[in-house]
Amino acid sequence: EGYFPRQGHKMSCCTSSAATTDAIAKMPSYDSIRSKMEAEGINEAAISAFESSFNALVSGESGMIPESAISPATGIISTSDITAKFDAEYLGKTVVCKLNGGLGTGMGLDKAKSLLKVKGDDTFLDLTAKQVIKMREDLGANVKFMLMNSFSTSDDTLAFLNANYPVLAKEDGIEMLQNKVPKLDRETFEPATCSSDPSCEWCPPGHGDLYAALIGSGRLDALLEGGYKYMFVSNSDNLGATLDTDILAHFASSDASFMMECCVRTENDKKGGHLCVRNSDNQLILRESAMCPDEDEVYFQDITKHSFFNTNNLWIRLDKLKEIVDANNGFIPLPMIKNAKTVDPKDDSSQKVYQLETAMGAAIECFAGATAIVVPRTRFAPVKKCNDLFLLRSDAYYITEDYRIALVPECNGVAPIVSIDSKKYKMVPAFEKATADGVPSLIDCKRITIKGLVKMSSACKFVGEGSITNS
Repeated sequence: EGYFPRQGHKMSCCTSSAATTDAIAKMPSYDSIRSKMEAEGINEAAISAFESSFNALVSGESGMIPESAISPATGIISTSDITAKFDAEYLGKTVVCKLNGGLGTGMGLDKAKSLLKVKGDDTFLDLTAKQVIKMREDLGANVKFMLMNSFSTSDDTLAFLNANYPVLAKEDGIEMLQNKVPKLDRETFEPATCSSDPSCEWCPPGHGDLYAALIGSGRLDALLEGGYKYMFVSNSDNLGATLDTDILAHFASSDASFMMECCVRTENDKKGGHLCVRNSDNQLILRESAMCPDEDEVYFQDITKHSFFNTNNLWIRLDKLKEIVDANNGFIPLPMIKNAKTVDPKDDSSQKVYQLETAMGAAIECFAGATAIVVPRTRFAPVKKCNDLFLLRSDAYYITEDYRIALVPECNGVAPIVSIDSKKYKMVPAFEKATADGVPSLIDCKRITIKGLVKMSSACKFVGEGSITNS
């Protein structure tokens, strides 16, 4: 199988045709991977998308984006600059999609992350369902809603919706399933094996799988046939990401093919992916941390240079997505992200593998005319670590009338900086044990650092800056 470079990549013209033929002949074959995926019932769009990543891997492409190849993104408009007028007709052409495939294993969870309680007795999924119901009431329209679940989250999620929000659970097309891809041996690039637990041979393909799932499930064609034109996508753990009619109006009237919601980076965001411009063609692109060479890390984390990060709130023109898919033989070619792991994540001595994934925001480079918009911080409140959970469960955040998570006015738009011991409180069970008597008040806190095992209570109040250490 030869490597076919993505747009913007060029193969050397200095190699003789015989040498090129010989090099291609020596490239690892995709046949065994295709066979494994077909035997598992994976759809053709996902198989083709993974083949694109595989070809990038075996060609020696690192997936890295060096600082020398990019420039900072400038001239990005803000929501305060929006002048477009909202038209109620947009609602009938819009679908809201929440990505709900994560188990939250990195936080010690063994079920859908969206079933974690985030505020009082409400889980992420509770608040998402309430947001959808409230949105429909306020807008007077039955805006289409769907979830992209994984094989790991589907049963728990649908059972929860059936028990608590049966109207949503019974809606046509409420669920679309994320695909899975095989882990690859680091030396041979063949599918990895794990006799003790065959499920370890597979991994999630990253949220870039949104596109393959839409295509392979037939959902993209069905939505287009149903008259849908605009899709708003966000992560299930970001409760600030609701359908905003002003942003919808701007996206629709701008005729943009793709739009990424960005926020201005702060110290808390310096390790997350940032927006930039590719020098070779002035295309907006996304550089994730895994795409940054080690020697450029200082530039990656320079929030004064690269000022905007991707919230993973995306607006997609479904008809334009269809055009890209058709032009690329049934899939959308996304940059490959390579992660070195072991086949059994609990056994460091097990087979060394690569997990290949893609990021859905990286599709910005595939859409001609793609744009971005700077949104308020209120539209970005995800939970990736127990630091985030600590913040959202504290009195620094409250639930709005439309069931969003928002900073209380007393914080003046600036969230407290929380750093709790990443070794002691990496997992939710350990954090919940430490806060069994409640989460301390953070409403007057600027920064708090906690090291070692510390018992906390809602009777505690952190003010200003401070640290607690139990050595």
